[in-house]
Amino acid sequence: MTPAAHPLPPAHPVLDVPPVVEESLDDAERAALIARIRHLLKAQDAVLVAHYYTSADLQRLAEETGGCVSDSLEMARFGHASKAKTLIVAGVRFMGETAKILNPEKRVLMPDLEAECSLDLSCPAEEFIPFCDAHPERTVVVYANTSAAVKARADWVVTSSIAVRVVQHLKDRGEKIIWAPDRYLGDYVQRTTGADMILWQGACVVHEKFKADAIRQLKREHPEAGILVHPESPPEVIAMADVVGSTTQLIRAVQELPNQSFIVATDIGIFHKMHQVAPHKLLLEAPTGGKGATCVSCAHCPWMAMNGLRKLAHVLETGDNEIHVAEDIRVKAVRSINRMLEFAGQNSIPVAGMSGD
Repeated sequence: MTPAAHPLPPAHPVLDVPPVVEESLDDAERAALIARIRHLLKAQDAVLVAHYYTSADLQRLAEETGGCVSDSLEMARFGHASKAKTLIVAGVRFMGETAKILNPEKRVLMPDLEAECSLDLSCPAEEFIPFCDAHPERTVVVYANTSAAVKARADWVVTSSIAVRVVQHLKDRGEKIIWAPDRYLGDYVQRTTGADMILWQGACVVHEKFKADAIRQLKREHPEAGILVHPESPPEVIAMADVVGSTTQLIRAVQELPNQSFIVATDIGIFHKMHQVAPHKLLLEAPTGGKGATCVSCAHCPWMAMNGLRKLAHVLETGDNEIHVAEDIRVKAVRSINRMLEFAGQNSIPVAGMSGD
């Protein structure tokens, strides 16, 4: 089915994207910070949950202190199962909000509240909600990378790993859909299911940069390499993939496929976990070079890079950067999330993939 023409221009065709600034620490400072954070986590009955796209320092610390490294939904669910009273969410802001939505009784802190997500920013509630209200005949399906207010307006929240199954289910019931915010993931879902979908015109600043011509050249240099792609990527990149999937699904592919090398088209933060599960395999960054590109490979979210050990120690010491979600918003948002979880449970579908992905 030809994608339905979107009646609105892109909400934010140009975002003010910060530069990627990685935390710089010498060995002594790193060791001192880690020791301090370990003490503070224990003293405050806190647990660290970190996304796959954060630094290796944060991922290692989360695992070593009994926390969690995963996609954003599993981060929130882990926090719910944990007996800890405080959740420290190392990721981007919508992940902290999701953790609070599912864990209203817990204190949720983040290293940096300015750590945003381009998909969230491209779908502001003040524009999206009136648009949905103008199309009351359509079911509203939103990707997890959205604000609590947008989730509250949605009928369904989906992850990349379950989006096709949910939309197919809705299509089979004769429903027409408003999809937000990622136009590339929406296009992938629409082409796969043939559903009648109006696509909001958001995009991920990382995945949108991957270039098919540059990946094709890298494939010529490494013909044995499997190509792993997140569905937030442009369709010409998706068409080249051996596996299209969520962060969790791509990690599993590296572990289970026989290929000894992979071209990985998602945020390079995922390499830490991939190296853990498949230490002897060669992982190649999918280039973002090619016509129209401004760098050879810039596949790292600048907002994810705002998380670091210094900021983590600071919030534990001060209690700064607490996430709050208004109760009326939270109740509506948790309903749309639970609808997905119930559907997944009824159909035995894993729901990993709720990422900065």
